[in-house]
Amino acid sequence: MKRFAALIDRLVYTRSRNSKLALIVDYLKHTPDPDRGWAIAALTESLDFPAVKAGTVRALLGSRVDEELFRLSRHFVGDTAETAALLWPEPSKPLPFRGGVGVGHVDGAQPQQAPPRPSPEGEGDLTVSEAVAALSAATRSDAPAIVASLLDRLDADGRYALLKLALGGMRVGVSARLAKQAFAQAFEVPVDDVEELWHAIPPPYAPLFAWGEGRAARPDLADVAFFRPFMLAHPLEEESINLADFAAEWKWDGIRVQIVRGGGQTRIYSRGGEEISTAFPELVAAFDQEAVIDGELLVRGDAQGGEAASFNALQQRLGRKTVSKRMLADYPAFVRVYDLLAVDGNDLRALPWTERRRQLEAFVPRLADNHFDLSQIIEARDFDHLAELRAGARDAAIEGVMLKRRDAPYVAGRRAGLWYKWKRDPLTADCVMMYAQRGNGRRASFYSDYTFGCWSDEGELLPVGKAYSGFTDEELKWLDKFVRDHTLNRFGPVREVEKSLVLEVAFDSIHASKRHKSGLAMRFPRISRIRRDKPAEEADRIATLRGMMT
Repeated sequence: MKRFAALIDRLVYTRSRNSKLALIVDYLKHTPDPDRGWAIAALTESLDFPAVKAGTVRALLGSRVDEELFRLSRHFVGDTAETAALLWPEPSKPLPFRGGVGVGHVDGAQPQQAPPRPSPEGEGDLTVSEAVAALSAATRSDAPAIVASLLDRLDADGRYALLKLALGGMRVGVSARLAKQAFAQAFEVPVDDVEELWHAIPPPYAPLFAWGEGRAARPDLADVAFFRPFMLAHPLEEESINLADFAAEWKWDGIRVQIVRGGGQTRIYSRGGEEISTAFPELVAAFDQEAVIDGELLVRGDAQGGEAASFNALQQRLGRKTVSKRMLADYPAFVRVYDLLAVDGNDLRALPWTERRRQLEAFVPRLADNHFDLSQIIEARDFDHLAELRAGARDAAIEGVMLKRRDAPYVAGRRAGLWYKWKRDPLTADCVMMYAQRGNGRRASFYSDYTFGCWSDEGELLPVGKAYSGFTDEELKWLDKFVRDHTLNRFGPVREVEKSLVLEVAFDSIHASKRHKSGLAMRFPRISRIRRDKPAEEADRIATLRGMMT
């Protein structure tokens, strides 16, 4: 655990991406199995311990330290794991750890026995594998005792690492992509191969490390419905491109998904490779072809005559482990298919877009038309005509335009000159700051999350959104000082502020919402400008925002 704790500590205080990469490479090369596998899974948020939650830790701290001290400290620090690690009393004598606990299922991992083994840090140190074994075996009734016994074996840095491992939310600036690149660099293997294998092999990734170190052949995925890394687009920054070289499609406002059938299984993956099959059982049942498709997951809306509804409707289905019959009926999901990556055992990714499109048009009729349809090509005379069509597209489910080079293969990640996204211009509204809350990670000391509102016809200020991006570091310091100088009330970590500061908020679209008092929900709100020049009473009205609804 000492090596893992040191890695986390250094990652927290390292801003440079290349420096973070070097730290992870060094850790992977010099840490034995299975510790390094569990550690990298923790860094990429791939572990889950159902019996251990933040409430477990808070209750446990309540039995060891004064509750008011913990509350005040948590508010100041801004992070439960860090607060608990610092406040946890040092035991006068380390409590014994009862080893030999079997590792349960962790994100698809098969149960295995954690063998007693000496720690790479020396005799007596708690290993990452021992911690994972104990946390995986914990039940809600014995989780507090297990967590306490582990904390008692560690110093403050180790406790912080353990709690981040247990609770998730590392916030050390390590994306899954960075971790995969570190693995590829550490063992000198192609990152595209790592991408494919990563999601097919559960933590602690023993076969992946064996292949990387040359101790075994590349794992065979022939009978696995495995994830293929998505091809991504660059924002279009030039005034125009030669439209003869590109095909144009609408950029739909759902979530990008990949549906894979292989080895008798059908799986649905999000853009990050997370499996979301359980939330959309009707699509899993309907996709019965041996193929891999790339498309946009949407929900049909009655108001659009069966066409795609807004993202707000899709949100009702996301993140669910079970889906009721009523949910299936009220929010029927379908996929607008963009691309065909493989079919009938043939990998098509190396083919140019024109050939994949030809095969896609022949393939889509094989699918159930109530759950799948084909993304249509936008017919435009030239780039200027396309710009006119884009400017007039305010459909509830359209974000903008995708431009795909006709001779481009399907390659992982963003490759210059192949795909572009041309999002429609954002909407803006002048809103009044109402509440603020501290951020997380390096923003834990700043009030950086802002709730803002607009005026109703009755003169009441109603919340319409929340944003925590769009401003510079200097503007953040100014906003933080404004919150501290103009606080009216305190509600736990939330500060109600004087309703005097106008923020210009940019957002992609706005939709009706029953969850908000204003009846509105913004899509991707961000702070565009701080309007210190504008009186709060001149901010926009709710009626104005309703007029922007699609």
